[in-house]
Amino acid sequence: MSSDKRVHIATPKGEVLVDLNDIDPNGWVEFPDIGLRQYFYWINPETGSSVAILEFEKGGGIPTRHTHASNQFMYCLEGRYEYTTFGITLTPGSFYMNPRDNPHGPTIAHEKCRLIEVYDGPHYYEKPDYHTDDTMIVPAAG
Repeated sequence: MSSDKRVHIATPKGEVLVDLNDIDPNGWVEFPDIGLRQYFYWINPETGSSVAILEFEKGGGIPTRHTHASNQFMYCLEGRYEYTTFGITLTPGSFYMNPRDNPHGPTIAHEKCRLIEVYDGPHYYEKPDYHTDDTMIVPAAG
């Protein structure tokens, strides 16, 4: 069994099962200034790839245009989440893929949103303004 508190069931083959209803409430990464909290289901410490759930409060969002150091994938479970520059709005069942180095954002949650977010490598080249040292759980590329 893994010592990672996010993992509720880990098999000898490396499979992982996490139930949102049973996660450690202290495991959330809080971004109060932008109305976001994030919980990492899985992180590969060697590559920086990860799977997380994001919860935005109504009116929350990413405040600036930015890029990522890897491909970003999002799946909307709940709410309406808009990439305002291009008018792309995720609604329940929507899938969004943003390729590495593609400028995007800012964003806004038109109502409470819950999204699954996947990166196939490190999130950023360097820490964005809306992150702190405490919220940079996944190291920058480098």
